[in-house]
Amino acid sequence: MKAVEETDETGTTAPRSLAELAPGARAAVTEVVADGAPAVVRRLHDLGFTPGAVVEVVRRAPLRDPVLYRVKDYEVCLRRTEAACVRVTGVER
Repeated sequence: MKAVEETDETGTTAPRSLAELAPGARAAVTEVVADGAPAVVRRLHDLGFTPGAVVEVVRRAPLRDPVLYRVKDYEVCLRRTEAACVRVTGVER
């Protein structure tokens, strides 16, 4: 796999939203954030989107929503608004 990570001016990799990744990309979760919605954060953690977990984008629906992700040992489908709460780094294609 080829790394396609973006770096900032200091040379470190900048976290991106899980919703920004293309099908086939893999990345590691750095954090889960949701403004004003702690239930969403808790649910994403329960689904396996915890710091350090490797996530792969499996495929997108024809209208780009929802998206199928592989995390840990299973596949889960998320809407783009939910995937936008998950910050990832180490993007590989």
